[in-house]
Amino acid sequence: MSEEAAFVRACSVGDLKDGGAISVVLGGDEIAIVKTEGEVYAIRDWCSHAAVPLSEGEVDGRTIECWLHGSCFDLRTGKPTSMPATTPVPVYPVKIEGDDVLVSI
Repeated sequence: MSEEAAFVRACSVGDLKDGGAISVVLGGDEIAIVKTEGEVYAIRDWCSHAAVPLSEGEVDGRTIECWLHGSCFDLRTGKPTSMPATTPVPVYPVKIEGDDVLVSI
């Protein structure tokens, strides 16, 4: 019998702008909460290439671009979709309850 992952409140849906990201700290980790194309995603808030916040980058569809060197990451998988990054970043399950964005860390 498997346990359901524990979800914690990250922010309110109202805190998010479509096509934008905010940074939150959950369990000691900085996580970017991104709203795009009607969906909300949670991805570790650092570029695996340059260790700068992804939440300060551009959101384009289901990718987020690092502002420093232009690496893009898939918001669903964390995998880089362009160079110079080659290492994925963690992504986290998200669910919405009422106006709360909950993330499993």
